[in-house]
Amino acid sequence: MERFLCVRGIAAAMPTANIDTDVIMPKQFLKGIDRSGLARGLFHDLRFDETGEPRPDFILNRSGMADCRFLLVGPNFGCGSSREHAVWGMLQYGIRAVIGTSFAGIFADNAANNGLLLISLDPQDLNRLFAAIADGQPEIEVNLEQQTISAGGLLIHFPIEAARRTALLKGLDRIGETLQHATLIRAFEAGYFAENPWLNEENAA
Repeated sequence: MERFLCVRGIAAAMPTANIDTDVIMPKQFLKGIDRSGLARGLFHDLRFDETGEPRPDFILNRSGMADCRFLLVGPNFGCGSSREHAVWGMLQYGIRAVIGTSFAGIFADNAANNGLLLISLDPQDLNRLFAAIADGQPEIEVNLEQQTISAGGLLIHFPIEAARRTALLKGLDRIGETLQHATLIRAFEAGYFAENPWLNEENAA
């Protein structure tokens, strides 16, 4: 996973509540046997019309949004089906963090497993951030080390679970987190097989 330390970039406002994973990644993009091509699928039916042409009024198609790195979203973002493709598509598109008040549980788990930072703010702070980017300040900075979001003169502190913060700072997925304890795991294995030698495959052979 890519480490997340301090990232600066354009933020797009998508304040609608209950944006579900079917909207984030429509079902036709779930057919592939690998994860390729999901950047085009991200919000596909909102970004493109029936002929495949970009919809000029959609936020990610507007001028200056080509390098969007953050989404500011409404409550209960990522509800609906459990498709992990929604998170994969965001990361392929270049989204590094999603900032809102609340996220669907399975979507939050998928984000944590793949290195997409989710930031939960109270509604007042989120509204201040919406106002800041609407006032000609679309570029923000998210500093995970300091747990801050800055936009112009605005500075907001955000909470994050300590283990999740550490994993993102180090770029560790679940396997990587587990391997941090490899020495202890091997010591346990050696002791366990010593106490139960009949379970050891080498001895069984």
